[in-house]
This record gives sequence, structure tokens and C-alpha cells, in this order.
Amino acid sequence: MSQPAPQLILVKDFMTASLVTFTPDMSILDAVYQLVNHRISGAPVVDDRGQLLGMLTEKDCLKISLLAGYHGGTDGRVSELMSQNVVTVDAHMSIIDLAQQFIAQPYRRYPVLKDGRLVGIISRRDVLKALLKR
Repeated sequence: MSQPAPQLILVKDFMTASLVTFTPDMSILDAVYQLVNHRISGAPVVDDRGQLLGMLTEKDCLKISLLAGYHGGTDGRVSELMSQNVVTVDAHMSIIDLAQQFIAQPYRRYPVLKDGRLVGIISRRDVLKALLKR
């Protein structure tokens, strides 16, 4: 008897769909507060239509925090620090392919798109959870 083929596990099944997002004109200090308050290491930056513009991470915020510590209370806007060339993944990508991508790339999370629209975010930890269920 042959074994049944393993069911394909997709990104959409393990991504976080309830997102904390930032706007480009948001204060960096407000964004840092949100990151700390929600215990997340980064979040997508979106326009007023919800289109992905970039990502802002703890690492980005550390840069401005260090400068503010040395040079006084400078603040800026999210648009000044966010990464704009964001690598995304498709909601229908397989978790196995994504795990391989995580190994090959330095990213901790990817925004998830469906038909070009931001629908979630998936992290390394989400992939580990999916692989444990496999």
C-alpha cells in the first residue's frame, strides 16, 4: 500500500492576519512604543489604502534611539527609517519553500501578499509551528 501524499501546508494557514501596521507619517517614538507594547520586532508600513510601502523594525528604531541618546531628543517619521525594498511572500507559498527561504535570507519575517494586497505577516516562529504540526 502506498502512503497518502502529505498535505501541502501553505503560508496563509500559519501567517498572522491581525496586524499592527504603521503609516509613513507616524512618529518614530510612537512606532517604538507600538513595537514594545505589542512585543513584536517589526511591522509593515502601509498607506491609507492599506498598500504595503515598507517595513519598520526594532533595528531601524535602535538607530534613531541611539542618535537621540547622544544628540538630544530627535524624532523622525517612520518614512525616514523604514526599509522600502521589502521582500514579500505569497499567501499560497508552501511552508517548506518558505523555510528554505528563511535559511537562505537574513529576514525574521515576511509580509504576506494575496493578489498584490497585504493580508498578513509570517515569521520564523510561525514556520517552526507549522513544521511541528507537519
